[in-house]
Amino acid sequence: MIRVENVSLTLNRRGILKEVSLWAGRGEAVGLVGGNGSGKTMLMKCICGFQTAFTGEIEVFGEKIGKEAEFPKSTGFILETPGFMPYMSGYENLKVLADIRKKIGKKEIFSYMELVGLDPEDKKKVRKYSLGMKQRLGIAQALMEDPEILILDEPFNGLDKGMAEKMRDVLNAEKGKGKTILLASHNEKDIAYICDHTYELDAGRVVDVA
Repeated sequence: MIRVENVSLTLNRRGILKEVSLWAGRGEAVGLVGGNGSGKTMLMKCICGFQTAFTGEIEVFGEKIGKEAEFPKSTGFILETPGFMPYMSGYENLKVLADIRKKIGKKEIFSYMELVGLDPEDKKKVRKYSLGMKQRLGIAQALMEDPEILILDEPFNGLDKGMAEKMRDVLNAEKGKGKTILLASHNEKDIAYICDHTYELDAGRVVDVA
C-alpha cells in the first residue's frame, strides 16, 4: 500500500530526510517514532504529495507520488494541527470538505462526528473549540470518506486520557476493516496499542525498525 524507497530531502541546504525506506501493507498499522525534528512530519508530507522536492521513490497504491500521481488516492490524513474555517461550526466545516468530492452526505458526517464524541448539531464555531475538540474533528474528517489509508501525525494531541483511549479503539477498528495506518506519536501507549511495527527516525534517518 505504501512503499518509501531511499527517500532524501534537502531544504535550505539542510538534510531533512536521508535515505529513508519503509513499507506498510494492507491492514497494517505502522508507527513513526522519534523526537522533534527527526523528520516524521516531513516524511508524511512527502507521502501525501505536499512536499515533492525529494529524491528516491514513494509509491502509494502502486503509483509514484509526484510523478504518476500528485496526491495518493483514498487517503485520509492529519498533518500537524488540523486547519478549519474558524467561523463555521464543526458540521459546516466537514460539509464544505465533503461537498468537494460528493462521496458522502449528512448521514455519514453526523455518524463520524458522533463516533469521535462531537455533537453534529452543535452550532458552536470552531474558533471556540478546545484543542482536543479540533483534534477530534480532524479525526472525523480523516475517516468520514472511508479511505483505505490513514496518515496521522500526532492525532491525539490535546485529548484527555479517556478520550485518547476511545480514539485508539476507533483507529484499531479501522485497522480491523483492512485499512493501512501510518501513525506518528510521542506517546508509547498509542504506538504499542495500535501499531504492528515501528520505524524510529533520528535526524532524518531510520535508526531502528521494530
